[in-house]
Amino acid sequence: MTIRTRVVGCIAGLIAALMLAGCGLGTAGGYVPSGKLAGPLREYSGSLDGASISVGSKNFNENIILGKMAIILFRAAGADVADLTNIPGSNAARQAEIEGQINAMWEYTGTGWISYLGHDKPIPDEQRQYEAVRDEDLKRYDLLWLPPAPMNNTYGFAVTQESARKYGLKTLSDIKKVPVDERTFCIESEFASRSDGLPGMLKTYGIPLGDPQGVPDDNIKTYQTGAIYNATAKGDCVFGEVFTTDGRILALDLVVLEDDKKYFPLYNVSLVISKELADQEPSVAEIIAPVTEKLTNEVLLDLNAQVDVEGKEPAEVAYDWLVKEGFIRQ
Repeated sequence: MTIRTRVVGCIAGLIAALMLAGCGLGTAGGYVPSGKLAGPLREYSGSLDGASISVGSKNFNENIILGKMAIILFRAAGADVADLTNIPGSNAARQAEIEGQINAMWEYTGTGWISYLGHDKPIPDEQRQYEAVRDEDLKRYDLLWLPPAPMNNTYGFAVTQESARKYGLKTLSDIKKVPVDERTFCIESEFASRSDGLPGMLKTYGIPLGDPQGVPDDNIKTYQTGAIYNATAKGDCVFGEVFTTDGRILALDLVVLEDDKKYFPLYNVSLVISKELADQEPSVAEIIAPVTEKLTNEVLLDLNAQVDVEGKEPAEVAYDWLVKEGFIRQ
């Protein structure tokens, strides 16, 4: 059965988004602007005519913006694209891709290596980390990681300018300078249980979670991902979990502490597609390649800020950037 003819999902005859919802995966979908391929991508116009591609994303803005970019590009190349962005939770999104409900999604090398493939230690070299996760995921799950972007959206902890001055905070090792009862953390629930999350970080820096002399359990507050930045800025906690390319860091004048022991893995983003899609539609990789090369930390900080701070729609931000960079025209 080919990509062009395969019916995706659990209830034949329904559109893919509704099928995912029926399986328990809520998605956003919504309006996505359309355009025509331009510049270096112009030669790929019509290259995906007749192809059916389901593009997914996790439910945070950066991943949704990137998902919308892929949707706009593939539709402009002629594909019939199902918009399955905004799937709640990394594991649900990953499972949907393994099961073939989606066949293209942006992923992060560190997440793939540690959370999905079960390795304990990250590889502290971007290219070697990419090659390792690419080779193993292809072998085990028939998923192909396309060449990654230069951006590295890793985890970090941020504090206010006031806290930085008060405690002399510049690095994660400096957390020890803060009195135990003031070592308060705002995190999302998933970060508390991730193998590359809070417990491992605190252990690495010599302040174990649950230890009366480290970080007592009562010092941890859990929030929705988007609420942590404001909670940190308001002083609900001293340390707030952040993504290092999140635009709210600049908008709220937060200070990201240096990960001086290199605990957090590298998280370079890559479009992950099914081997079946890669084999049948080779232009997918060719269309994505020049776009991926442009995705730096500076670009993502700006795009994320437009959604997180200015309130724009992810699809609008994705489209405007593709037009600005000359990949799409009206």
